[in-house]
Amino acid sequence: MDKETEITKTHIKPDTMRGCCIPASSHSRGQTVNQLRCCKLASYNWLPDISGPLTPNYVEVRFKNDHKDFFTYPPEMRLLEGEIVAVEASPGHDIGIVSLTGDAVRLQMTRKNFDPEKREVKRVFRHARPVDIEKWFEVMALERPTMKKTRVIAMDLGLEMKINDVEYQGDKTKAIFYYTANERVDFRELIKKLAEAFRIRVEMRQIGVRQEAAKLGGLGSCGRELCCASWISGFRSVSTTAARIQQLSLNPQKLAGQCGKLKCCLNYEVDSYVEALKDFPDNRVVLKTKKGEAVYQKSDIFKKIMWYAYEGDTTNIMAIPIDKVKMIIEMNRKGKFPNDLESQALQQSVSDNVETDAEDDYIGIF
Repeated sequence: MDKETEITKTHIKPDTMRGCCIPASSHSRGQTVNQLRCCKLASYNWLPDISGPLTPNYVEVRFKNDHKDFFTYPPEMRLLEGEIVAVEASPGHDIGIVSLTGDAVRLQMTRKNFDPEKREVKRVFRHARPVDIEKWFEVMALERPTMKKTRVIAMDLGLEMKINDVEYQGDKTKAIFYYTANERVDFRELIKKLAEAFRIRVEMRQIGVRQEAAKLGGLGSCGRELCCASWISGFRSVSTTAARIQQLSLNPQKLAGQCGKLKCCLNYEVDSYVEALKDFPDNRVVLKTKKGEAVYQKSDIFKKIMWYAYEGDTTNIMAIPIDKVKMIIEMNRKGKFPNDLESQALQQSVSDNVETDAEDDYIGIF
């Protein structure tokens, strides 16, 4: 192993991870110290020993957090996950970390709708040299001071925008400034001042509030790291319908995440609720008994229980299994009415607070 390759595998500073935590070191064969399993939006290669015919020369490279791209490399070059490489950029070159290799790259391309036949694919030049890595460390150290100074400049210009992140290119010729704004912003004067202050090529890139939360990170109300900052790479639209289906309280303070939008986790279990609700009868149907009419109050979807109460007596709520609710509805359609709902309700023990089914015989139901 030559010296350049050795440097790409060791002495990796924590700044290069740019994620939620610093991965543990591993000296096992085929692995490097610069593991990616704890980085934000890291890719897991579940096909490490398979190389398909369509992507033998394609690799996924990570730059900062969720900034990734696909590159091609020459057949004689051997790349491993975690290695630092110099890649083609516009202009100059950039420094990144190999995040995915092998046949898994083809699947990642398909998932992200990346067609190498229709899009220009940039190249991996070489393994990063020591001078490349030293300069890379220097520009990474400039990102936070640059972001703070840029915020001051934007504030002095009176621009209604928020600078969220700055990403320098590895050769220090260009920097990407990520920002959020509620309205259209004329930042032409800002670009001039930034170019003069930092003597670099400036690229402004607007992102949404969800992308902002993904870049900044943080903890959710569940106590865990934000999903958008740890593993979600594509955002799905979230509506209050998902909350209604799961019978959640429509409280904006509880349903909103750190970004101010509806929590992405509202979509996680909604399909299971929709599937379970297919077995439930229409809750708008009134149950008619000889004792009186009962109206729907609430449901326990996965226990398959519906609560009903007599009209005018909402304090007496009875838990009835959905199969018995269907049976009563079918009886009402035939013009038959049970004596009451109490005989069909679940009995709750006061001592151990455990719900048990009522007796299965329907004596006195008609």
